Amino acid sequence: MQNLISTTVPEHVAIIMDGNGRWANARGLPRTMGHRKGVETVRDAVKTAAQVGIRYLTLFAFSSENWSRPESEVSDLMGLLKTFIRRDLADLHRENVRIRVIGDRSNLRGDILPLLIEAEETTRANTGVTLVIAFNYGARDELTRAMRRLAVDVAEGRLRPEDINQERIAASLDTADIPDPDLIIRTSGEERLSNFLLWQGAYSELIFVPELWPDFTREIFLSALEKYACRERRFGGLVEPTRAVGS
Repeated sequence: MQNLISTTVPEHVAIIMDGNGRWANARGLPRTMGHRKGVETVRDAVKTAAQVGIRYLTLFAFSSENWSRPESEVSDLMGLLKTFIRRDLADLHRENVRIRVIGDRSNLRGDILPLLIEAEETTRANTGVTLVIAFNYGARDELTRAMRRLAVDVAEGRLRPEDINQERIAASLDTADIPDPDLIIRTSGEERLSNFLLWQGAYSELIFVPELWPDFTREIFLSALEKYACRERRFGGLVEPTRAVGS
């Protein structure tokens, strides 16, 4: 593997973590075992992002459509999330990782929401990589909620319709103070965004890797970053200057 110091690194990488269930099925294991192995991969990915200088790492942890999965699988996923926060929060905090959560919080049940808030509050002042967890997230839902808030502002006289522009819409999204992803990676060989960061990803580079998420190693991550470094980001005509690793 080439040394990434000689290439460039994106400021913000977003990953669609796909393939936990297929990883387990291929080994004759319950799907829950794939999710558990996937959590280990999350830990490695966060470490790699911090080491190479990525400033924001967004992980698609649980979509707003995932509630339709079997209740036993949803319950296990919720348990894994709670275990991850309770077990890893101290380590992430010690490593200067800041945690952010995006997604619809209005219908979260039980102790999930308090745990997410605790993770955010505990790490709020940290200055290392920001780990953005997309939980109960769907891009169309995010846009719908944003448009609804803007509509209320117009109806109540706080905003004129002609003042609604791209900047105002972006400021109304869950990611208001987070830069758009430079790179979106999806594992498992599937080549679609699946309702993930549709607004924010308008000009993101896309890389699809065949490996299932539990098999997404540091080497595969670095390989994706090297492919990104070879891309020219024109944004409709202009080449975007890239940032050297470590700068």
